[in-house]
Amino acid sequence: MTHPEPIFLAGPDRSGTSLIYTLLASHPNIAMVRRTNMWRYFYGRFGDLSDAQNLERCLTSMVTFKRMRHLLPDPDRIRREFQQGEPTYGRLFALFYEHHAERMGKPRWGDKSLHTEHYAGKILMEYPNAKIIHMMRDPRDRAASMMKRYEKNQGRVAAATGRWLSSAKVAQRNQSRYPGNYKVLRYETLVERPEETLREVCTFINEAYAPEMLQMDAVPEMKNRGGNSSYGTFERAVISTRSVGRYREVLSPSDIRFIELFAKRDMDRYDYRRDGIDLSPRDGLAFYAAELPFNSLRMAGWLALQAWTLNHERIPAAKIMADMEEAE
Repeated sequence: MTHPEPIFLAGPDRSGTSLIYTLLASHPNIAMVRRTNMWRYFYGRFGDLSDAQNLERCLTSMVTFKRMRHLLPDPDRIRREFQQGEPTYGRLFALFYEHHAERMGKPRWGDKSLHTEHYAGKILMEYPNAKIIHMMRDPRDRAASMMKRYEKNQGRVAAATGRWLSSAKVAQRNQSRYPGNYKVLRYETLVERPEETLREVCTFINEAYAPEMLQMDAVPEMKNRGGNSSYGTFERAVISTRSVGRYREVLSPSDIRFIELFAKRDMDRYDYRRDGIDLSPRDGLAFYAAELPFNSLRMAGWLALQAWTLNHERIPAAKIMADMEEAE
């Protein structure tokens, strides 16, 4: 039987989703999975699942999709149990999650995948009592983290700003629409006051606080490198504030100016104080004559591409997807 309150983690990459995933996965009652992208690639993509052919197409794609393999799905069991209830995508997905949680000996399951915030309405239609935690991070630090992790290139600040703006606006909308199911959690609050914040999170998801969450034993790779930063390694299972405000060492003044120019309203809403960068006359001319129009166009193009992708994206054939991911 589906747990009445599954947990979903939302928010853009480099926003602390891996940290909160690790902490929740270390709770004795919660089996977390990640990167399954069920809602992005599979939800509603195969038609009515009461049609046996549609079910087989969907199930075959799911069990052969590389990012699902770590769940060790048993297609025969899934097929048999699915046919005993309503033929919905939510029930099908839940069977994957539930079987994994059963193997881990935990009663509750949760998922961390990309773009979850954009599927909140569909998730809550399938699971009305689900809890969704949306990680929010200072857009400047998030952009800096992306540039630190990936090679910096021209125009990356535009994509980083667009992704943050899109996610921040969806966070506000979802929290307004689903106040009892949706919680926006600032990364900075979590790393500065981890135990206090985790107690609040546990209250939100209706679980007792478990001190072992802070040990991060469920995800050894996160525990061993220190839980939460691209700026070097730390002691095992340490949650550091070192990454807060580090954008000043990574971003150029014009990058900071660009982010603050477009994100100022949402930054204010989530209590991120703006620096109000003053550019020199020479840098200001370069910014307004070249960098601002270039990055504005890049950001607009990125936002348009994301909007199209969220509405039209289809999973490639499972074998093609697996081969593509092997090459990554």
